[in-house]
Amino acid sequence: MHVFVKASVLAALLSCLCIGAMAQNDADDGNYFSNWFDRVSKTQAEQPHWITPVYTVTPRLEEEFRYDITQESTSGDNTVDNYGVSKGLEVIPSEHVELIFSVPPYLARTSSAHDGFGDVSFLLKYRFLASNEEHHNYILTAFLGATVPTGSYKNGSTDASITPTIAGGKGFGNFDFQSTLGVSVPTGDESIIGTPVIWNTTFQYRVLKKIWPEVEVNSTFWSNGEHAGKKQTFLSPGLVLGRFHLWHRLGFTVGGGVQIAATSYYTYNHNYTLSVRFPF
Repeated sequence: MHVFVKASVLAALLSCLCIGAMAQNDADDGNYFSNWFDRVSKTQAEQPHWITPVYTVTPRLEEEFRYDITQESTSGDNTVDNYGVSKGLEVIPSEHVELIFSVPPYLARTSSAHDGFGDVSFLLKYRFLASNEEHHNYILTAFLGATVPTGSYKNGSTDASITPTIAGGKGFGNFDFQSTLGVSVPTGDESIIGTPVIWNTTFQYRVLKKIWPEVEVNSTFWSNGEHAGKKQTFLSPGLVLGRFHLWHRLGFTVGGGVQIAATSYYTYNHNYTLSVRFPF
C-alpha cells in the first residue's frame, strides 16, 4: 500500500511537471532547447530582481543550483546537521513555470537516532502576475509541492504529502517583502501528522546593489494531528550577498541566517543556515 501511494503521488506530480513545462512552449520542438536561455532571460526580465531569501521560498522564478547546510537544536540539547535541506536544481522550462528537483537531504545527529537521507521532494511554480522594478514591482505565484517518503530510518515522514501554496511580493525602491501561505496535506496518518498551515514572510532591504539584509517571520499552525492547537513562530535575521558574476551566465550568491523561536512551543530552535546558489 505504501509503495502504491508513493508511486501514485510521484506519477501525479510528474504529470503536473510535464504539463507545466509544455503548456506555454510557443517554440517548435527543434528550437525548444536552443532557445532555452533566451526564454529564461525574457521571463526573468518581466519580474522583480530581488534576491531569494534564506528560508522563505521566493515567488520569483529562478534558474540555479542551490545547496544549503543547517544546524539546529532539538530537545535534550541534541543537534541535527542537515546537508542539502531539500534544495537542488531549479529550472524555467517555459515562460511562467519553474520546476525544482530537490536533492535528498542527509541528516547527521548527535543523539542516538540513526543518521541517513531524508525524503525526496519536488516543487512546481506557476507565475500568474509580475511587474519589474521599472513598472509596478510586484509578483503573484502559485506553488504545488510534493514530498515522497524515501527517508531512511526516521529521517523523513511516514507518508507522502502535497503542499499547495500561494506566494506574492511587493517592492518599494530598495525595500521589498515576499510572503508565502500554504497547507501541507499528507496522503495518510492525517490524525497524527495533521495538516499544518505554513506562513512565511521576508522583509529585505538592498544596500550597495549586492548586499541584502533581511528579517523573516516563519510560522506553522496546527489545527489537528498530534500538535493540534499549537503554533510555532521563528524570527529569522539573515544576510544574502550577490549576485556576483562568474562566467558567461553563471553567477554566485551566498547567504546565511538563524531561526530563533519566538513562541513557547517549538519543535527545534537556533537553526543556523548557510545557503550557496549558482544562478545561470
